[in-house]
Amino acid sequence: MRKTVFITLLFWSVYSAKGQKQQISSDSISIFFDEIKMASKKNTGLWNQDLYGPMILVASKTRTLFADEPDTGAQLKPNGNIYTGILPDNVNIANTAVGWSGKRWAMIMLPLPKNKADRINLLAHESFHRIQPSLGFVLNNVENNHLDLKEGRIYLRLEAEALKKALQSSSEKEMQQHLTHALTFRKYRNILYTNSAETENLLELNEGLAEFTGIIASGRNKAETIVFFRKGIDGFLKNPTFVRSFAYHTTPVYGYLLYQKDRDWNKKVTAKTDLTDLFIKSIIIPADLKSSVNKISGHYNGSAITVEEINREEKSKKLIAEYKSRFIDNPHFEIKFEKMNISFDPGNIVPVEVHTNLCYRF
Repeated sequence: MRKTVFITLLFWSVYSAKGQKQQISSDSISIFFDEIKMASKKNTGLWNQDLYGPMILVASKTRTLFADEPDTGAQLKPNGNIYTGILPDNVNIANTAVGWSGKRWAMIMLPLPKNKADRINLLAHESFHRIQPSLGFVLNNVENNHLDLKEGRIYLRLEAEALKKALQSSSEKEMQQHLTHALTFRKYRNILYTNSAETENLLELNEGLAEFTGIIASGRNKAETIVFFRKGIDGFLKNPTFVRSFAYHTTPVYGYLLYQKDRDWNKKVTAKTDLTDLFIKSIIIPADLKSSVNKISGHYNGSAITVEEINREEKSKKLIAEYKSRFIDNPHFEIKFEKMNISFDPGNIVPVEVHTNLCYRF
């Protein structure tokens, strides 16, 4: 029996911050730390914990870092009310949580967004990852390779379009209708691909809850939040792939809308919670999912989305065939990773399905 293995090719990229040039100074860094500290205090009740804690901001080109408190490994030097140093070469620079020099830090790459709410959103998101283990959540960054396939993409796009309409609804009834449709597209997608509900949920528990935390801590008002969501979804839908990035734009919307009714919903979530089941509690999903999605797809540009995804699939097949030929079928050089330590852009990866009894490593 041949085993199907999904290999994900990771393309390293240089992160750019378009239009966000900032002069890095001790004063500006101190202001950034004060902003997230104040936002965290205002939202301590969100997780019954203070988000604010050990944090490092890193300039990727120079590896210069700025911390809000001293480390225990004596790598940092005081500079006014902050601490500075150089991040070692063996520590990847990324927006994440990291254990380094005796502490668990929230790490964020410089420059930060110019907009204050966007800045706090990002800092709170990564701060959530820092406290995540103490909340009982295991860090999971699983791939959802079915979201690079035609129907997986179609029904995720339809779900996203329904969420956009839910956000701009003029009545509770209208919003509930769009949410029902969004979750109908989701449930149908999950019956098309085995275990997809489980793998999607793992990423949403990880990145979805982190981004929901950032949204609430950001301090945006309702109108600003809706604009932020809609722009975020539109930008997300332009990504080359949805495999690792969808959770930033699904759970936060469901969570935010639910938060307007139940300020404690997130505190009921555990590592075993099925977020779809939680969001679907007050919604009746039709029994005949296939018939339902065919009926409602037209409300969300279903025909145009389907045509676009059929065309994309043809291009994708040619690209994957080229990668399989170059990296798998033809003679190639394999490097065995030990203690692998890499960073990559989650919005630009290519899942490749291969039939093999071997585990290829790139």
